Amino acid sequence: MRQVTFFGLVLVLASCGGGSRFDGDGRGGRPMASGPISDACMSSDRRARSPALCGCIQAVANQTLSSAEQRRAVGFYRDPHSAQEVRTSTRPADQRFWSAYKVYADRAEQVCR
Repeated sequence: MRQVTFFGLVLVLASCGGGSRFDGDGRGGRPMASGPISDACMSSDRRARSPALCGCIQAVANQTLSSAEQRRAVGFYRDPHSAQEVRTSTRPADQRFWSAYKVYADRAEQVCR
């Protein structure tokens, strides 16, 4: 049982990605990672973007979304309307993705404030 727990912990830590783990913002730090969502976030025209925020949402994505789901979510930065289309879709694959995306977005909002 300890081996299973240890292996699970290793998988969680390995999913955190590279880079610094904390942004040193004085509030206990936020997780940081680099990856496709962080890159899309930094390339966006949103005023609130910053390396700390984008790295934090990537770290949460690494913990909650598969790599395929992350690639799909990157499209929402280029075309925000596509998120609405997925959200209202009746296709089972879209519904499954939206459920996972919603968990990710809620978690990122909590962790990355």
